[in-house]
Amino acid sequence: MPSEIAPAGLRERKKEETRRLLLEGAARLFKERGFEATTVADIAAYANVSVRTFFRYFDSKEALLLPDGVEIFAYVENALSRRPADEQPLDAVCNALLAAAEPFSASTLTALGHPLEDMENVITARLVQAFSDFEERLTALVHRRLPPDTPDADLKAAVIACAALSAVRAVLRTRRARRASGITDTGTAPLLRAFGILREIGSPRRP
Repeated sequence: MPSEIAPAGLRERKKEETRRLLLEGAARLFKERGFEATTVADIAAYANVSVRTFFRYFDSKEALLLPDGVEIFAYVENALSRRPADEQPLDAVCNALLAAAEPFSASTLTALGHPLEDMENVITARLVQAFSDFEERLTALVHRRLPPDTPDADLKAAVIACAALSAVRAVLRTRRARRASGITDTGTAPLLRAFGILREIGSPRRP
């Protein structure tokens, strides 16, 4: 009934607004005070909610560093499933990652290209864990794209998946170093260049 649907819709919008404010508050406070000096209570206060409410959305302060990770990786999986079946596996993975980079250009994951001082070690640890978890899923997806008679198919799939994600990590790391030096490098161009380098490395050398 309409009277039942409307409140449900309002609740969902309220939840989205609260999540947005928590993310916004975390980003601002991390920048102004530093990661270590910012508390969960500070972030909750910014969003005008209780600490208890905060934990309904995020399990820790660290979780706010990569809140879009799950969505990004799911997007990559969907993008990869839509790539042509006859496309080279490495090209398919790189193109899927590029497709995901565009809609998530303002995400926290992409924002990690900024130097964040006291967050560096925490970010690095969470990035390593997030990418490590996704590498297994991506390896399985790549393996399905390989011809049945591919020699060492499991190893080849793992190398392709790990190499592509390592290129993404390299872009994030290089961006932080460049921005710390005052060099601006935005958009998907750095990722495109990184994948170009990856393909060059994997291509047979001509005599």
